[in-house]
Amino acid sequence: MKGSRPPQAQLSANTDMSKTAETRAVIESMVDGLNDHRIADIGDFFSESFRWMGNQGCGTKRGLKDFQANWQKPFQAAFSDKVCIDEARLYMGEWAAAFGRQEAMHTGLFMGVAPTGKKVEIRYMDFWKVQDGKICDNWVMVDFPHVLSQLGVDVFNSEGWEKFNDDEQTSDQHKN
Repeated sequence: MKGSRPPQAQLSANTDMSKTAETRAVIESMVDGLNDHRIADIGDFFSESFRWMGNQGCGTKRGLKDFQANWQKPFQAAFSDKVCIDEARLYMGEWAAAFGRQEAMHTGLFMGVAPTGKKVEIRYMDFWKVQDGKICDNWVMVDFPHVLSQLGVDVFNSEGWEKFNDDEQTSDQHKN
């Protein structure tokens, strides 16, 4: 609503800027650990009680064991030869963010799609909070519709808004 001014950025308002270098070290080590396909000792980077909060299709994982059993292991089983490539990272006190992609081979069941052997790009955004040298919160957006599209599944049934990218469409057509 016009004129609405709800409180903004409350979670990061009181960040300790002196923690920026520590946060950066934790995130960089964690990404290296993911690229080394570490699972058993991923607790080196994540607190036991951390929260992993994903978009629809990813779900929320509460605690390290839940994350390992219900995200990391199934994801690793669906996609092999996976490498994480952060295209940009930002650090601010106890906070960090990144966006990028993973490149992987689809070699296991993924959201009902049997292995195709196709190389896929898995786009993502991550936002982390680091406390006491470990990630305690992780907000995640994984572009599953893009992944599924690469596997031949159109989750939008040709009704995605990409159709509005067509220069031949007019604004009048969009109003219908």
